[in-house]
Amino acid sequence: MRIAQESPADALLRTLRQAPGKLNLPLKLLWRFKTGAPISSAPIVQNDRVCIGSEDGKIYAVSADSGKPIWSFKTGGEIQAPVKAVRENVYIGSSDGTMYALNSVTGKPLWKFMTEDKILGGANAAPTSDGKSMYLIFGGYDNFCYCLNAVAGKLLWKYSTENYINGTPAISGERVVFGGCDGLLHVVNLVTGKGIRKIEAGEYVAGSVTIEGDRAYLGHYGNAVICADLNTGKIIWTYRDRGFPYFSTPAIAGNRVVIGGRDKQIHCIDKTSGVNLWRVRTKGKADSSPVIVDGKVVIGSEDGRLYILNLADGKELWTYEVGRPVMSSPYVVGGIIYIGADDGHLYAFGKR
Repeated sequence: MRIAQESPADALLRTLRQAPGKLNLPLKLLWRFKTGAPISSAPIVQNDRVCIGSEDGKIYAVSADSGKPIWSFKTGGEIQAPVKAVRENVYIGSSDGTMYALNSVTGKPLWKFMTEDKILGGANAAPTSDGKSMYLIFGGYDNFCYCLNAVAGKLLWKYSTENYINGTPAISGERVVFGGCDGLLHVVNLVTGKGIRKIEAGEYVAGSVTIEGDRAYLGHYGNAVICADLNTGKIIWTYRDRGFPYFSTPAIAGNRVVIGGRDKQIHCIDKTSGVNLWRVRTKGKADSSPVIVDGKVVIGSEDGRLYILNLADGKELWTYEVGRPVMSSPYVVGGIIYIGADDGHLYAFGKR
C-alpha cells in the first residue's frame, strides 16, 4: 500500500482534527508493533512510515503497511509529545528538554535544539513567506513558546509565559494560538513573536486549541470547554457538564465540536451555541483527542478501548478492547487507524 501525499485541502482538514476519505466498518487488527514502554505520544504517517514516540525515550518508524520496524532513535528522556511531519522530516520533543529533527526515511538526526525543561506538547509548522523554509513552533515546561527555522534548527524568537505550556500551538494565518498553565489563551504573531492578545481562559489549559476561522475551541482544567473570539478576546460560550477537567483536544466537523473528558464521557457540543448534543459514557477518562472521519468519531479511553461513534448521535458503531489504557490519540489515513496504548504497542486497524 502506498499512501499518497495529502492535498492542501486535506491538510487543512487535519487542523480541525478531521481525516479525509472513508472508514469502512467493521475493522480488524492489521498489525501491532511493540515498544519498550507505554505510548501516550500520537503517531503520524509520512513517506509510508508510521512515526511515534514512546515513554522508553525512543522515536520509532515502522512500515505503515506491515508494522515492520524501519528505524529508531534514542533521546535522553521519555517521549509523550506527538510527532510532527514536515516534508521529508519529522520533529518531536522529549522530556530531556530537547526538540529533535530527523529524516523520516532514514532516521538520521538533522539537528537538535535544547530548552531549559521538558517538552511534552507537539510542534506545529507553517511556511515562511518566501516558501523556502518553515517556521517550527512549540512550547515547553520552561514557560516559553519557541519558533525555530525548521530547516536549520535556529531560534527565530521565543515568547515568555507565566507557567508551563503543555499543548501543541495552533497556527491560523500569522497567528499562533496556545493555552498555558497560566490560565491564559495566548495569541502571538507568527513572524515576530510579539504578543497580540491574552484571553482569560478561566483555568490552566493542558490540551491544545482547535481553530476554525476566528474562533478557538478548547477544554481546560476548570471543568469546562470554551469558545473564544480571537479578534475581540471575548468568550462566546462556556460548556460545563460535571466537575471534571478536559485534557483532550477538540475535533470540529460541521456544527459539532467533539472532545473527551476526565468525567469518563465523550461530549458532542453545538459549535454555535455551546449546547450539548450527545454524550457517550466510557469506563475511564478520555484524554485521547478525537479524529472525525467519514461521519464517525475515533477516540481512545483509559478503559482500554478504542471507540468509533456515529458523529450524528453518538451511537457506538465499533469498539476494540486493547486491555490497557488508550491515552494516545489516533491518526487516520487511507481507511486505517493508527494509535498507541499503555501496553507499549502501536496498533493498526483497517478493513483489508
